Amino acid sequence: MEFSNFILYGLILLREFTIFIVLIHMIYKRRGPSSMMAWILFMILVPYFAVILYFIFGTRKVRNKYKKENIFVDKIESSDNNVEFEVYKTAMNGKMDIYFDYIESYEQFENSIKKSKKSIYICTYLFKYDEVTKNIIELLEQKAKEGLEIKILIDSLGSLYTYLFQGRFKRLKELGVQIKFFMPIFQIPFRNYINLRNHRKIYIFDNQQVLSGGINLSKEYFGKEYIRNGWEDILFSCKGRCVEDFFTIFASDWYYATNERLKFDLIPMYEDGNDKIKVIPSGPDVKIDLLYETILDNIFSAKKRIWIVTPYFIPNETLTKALIIAKHKGVDIKLITPKKSNHLIVDLARSSFLRELQENEIDILLYRGPMLHAKAILFDDNWAMLGSVNLDNRSLFLNYEVSTFVSSDKIVSNIENWMEQLVDNSVIGINKASGIRVLFENIMRIVSPQI
Repeated sequence: MEFSNFILYGLILLREFTIFIVLIHMIYKRRGPSSMMAWILFMILVPYFAVILYFIFGTRKVRNKYKKENIFVDKIESSDNNVEFEVYKTAMNGKMDIYFDYIESYEQFENSIKKSKKSIYICTYLFKYDEVTKNIIELLEQKAKEGLEIKILIDSLGSLYTYLFQGRFKRLKELGVQIKFFMPIFQIPFRNYINLRNHRKIYIFDNQQVLSGGINLSKEYFGKEYIRNGWEDILFSCKGRCVEDFFTIFASDWYYATNERLKFDLIPMYEDGNDKIKVIPSGPDVKIDLLYETILDNIFSAKKRIWIVTPYFIPNETLTKALIIAKHKGVDIKLITPKKSNHLIVDLARSSFLRELQENEIDILLYRGPMLHAKAILFDDNWAMLGSVNLDNRSLFLNYEVSTFVSSDKIVSNIENWMEQLVDNSVIGINKASGIRVLFENIMRIVSPQI
């Protein structure tokens, strides 16, 4: 009996000590109050398991011990020990086209591969083996036979099945195609941060054209023929000096995965256009939260409207209050999100935020069509934000992401028309709920920073 009491007291002391250590670590890292509260609550509910998860998932920034500043030797000189992206703060002239249609997006992707003459660089979160990617692999094999330089970077967790079973890449590798997995789960475990995933979608062709947006490589996103459960998403093409920005981001990720430096050897021929394009990366490799700050700045600067399309909406308190303040200033705010997404937990966690926005007369529109995976924001009639970023804690503060801001009458108009179509097929407002459900939703809100 005394021995069992000794074990029990020992476990209690161990729990208190580990919680104290984690608390000191969060204070040292200047974690926000909401994040700290979420972790502390989690540790109270499941103390030992939560501590283990914290040291696996609690890291937010990657040290330059593994991601060095000199990856940009051919583009950016950094004077300190952190990668800087000052170059991305200024918009540049370029040309953008945008595609909302399932088949049209695939045709653009396929044609871009077929037209490539020198190089193809691919960075994606999800690469599934299906009939769509089978066609893509065959096209890439043909291009490899023609002597093109092809590099493919895939997130190992986002494409876990593909990572574990790489047999269908055998022919590509034999033809000289380099295929690497970002932060491979079963290699160099102390280097890998399992919670920090590469969610970027960057497809570069001949260093002349970039395709990007929310589209991963699988039949859910695009294909030659419409399918019943095809998702709503956006693919955009851009040309001009913004291509070099995308290349720099890809080169950064490629260096992290391979230690190989890439040189931007563009044929000196930019396709100038009248669209203003600004590329902003975010994630563990960026010292400051530039994208998050840019979104907040645009919210506070908006005079007319802020229309948001996002598949997952779990903002932090600052972003929530910024939207409410903008509404109180008379800005038209619409939030378009799936009525039911592909993640039940995310749908539960968002409810408290949706109710708060609705109580402040912000329009909540729940899309009734197929899964809405697109990410886009309209700020007045001036700027549109497109890319891989969801409005949730994971995208804004944990994942490697990239967003593109564009100022173009044509693009803004196209996005506006598309959003209006989504509104026409949406349910207005979130339904009232019982007191017990509201209590549960508010508890989920507390732990939402870790989702």
